[in-house]
Amino acid sequence: MSNNLAFVFPGQGSQKIGMLSQLASVHATIEDTFSEASDALGYDLWQLVQSGSQDEINLTERTQPILLASSVAIWRLWQDRKGALPSQVAGHSLGEWSALVCADAVTFSDALKIVRARGMYMQEAVPVGVGAMAAIIGLADDAVLQACTDARNNEVVDAVNFNAPGQVVIAGSATAVERAIGCCKAAGAKRALPLPVSAPFHTSLMEPAADRLRGLVTDTPFVEPTIPVIHNVHAESENDPERIKMLMLEQISQPVRWVDCVLRLKSGGADTLVECGPGKVLNGLSKRIDRELISFATDGVENFENALLSV
Repeated sequence: MSNNLAFVFPGQGSQKIGMLSQLASVHATIEDTFSEASDALGYDLWQLVQSGSQDEINLTERTQPILLASSVAIWRLWQDRKGALPSQVAGHSLGEWSALVCADAVTFSDALKIVRARGMYMQEAVPVGVGAMAAIIGLADDAVLQACTDARNNEVVDAVNFNAPGQVVIAGSATAVERAIGCCKAAGAKRALPLPVSAPFHTSLMEPAADRLRGLVTDTPFVEPTIPVIHNVHAESENDPERIKMLMLEQISQPVRWVDCVLRLKSGGADTLVECGPGKVLNGLSKRIDRELISFATDGVENFENALLSV
């Protein structure tokens, strides 16, 4: 393991039709991993990613297995190519499941079944149109939290993703989110952007989803991770498999403390982050969190080879 290297795994929003096709054309590991995922899920996941519609892959119960499979495929390819192994890992929201699989805490097939159910239950917890999310740009965390408090009016609206300094996502009931956007703008936010999502993730409105998922997670075998996983809920690692299960259930309705997670990776010795999955969202956030961190993407042949040779 390389003490200065950490891997980070992206969450929802990084999916797009045709992703990983370039890597798959060169490395059989990519399609082989998707084939394994398809067997576990009962439908052709690779065909969906390559030939489906964006609307289809944006359905949460599809998105979550797609992103898990993508990250695991790239991780396996990295191992095949004898890449340096990280001394810590972390994942953004759904990406935390990818991190746990790659740290050998839960099997790929078991995690696929969990995230498919996770996506389904999260979508069903709040009817489409009732909830909303928005990105608040250019406002301090405390001011966003205060805006949510001022806008609540007996409805749910909370800061749910602390992605980077001056970039916080809020979520809750659609009407409360709309009020909170107004409060954030009045407090000096540069922008407030409604997000094209179908449910208010990481709010108390997701607690029914966590309750429904509890039995499946409880009954799934977990073991101690072989690589420390920094968890979204408290930005610390955890060795006890049963505690990890509880954290993964709590995560559904608790904020993603991504800034704290990245800073925890750095305090643990990491100065280089490899984004293991499609897209470069986490690369961009890392630069905003700490400019001293070096970040690499892996979602194309050139990016993958550059990361492999650089770390």
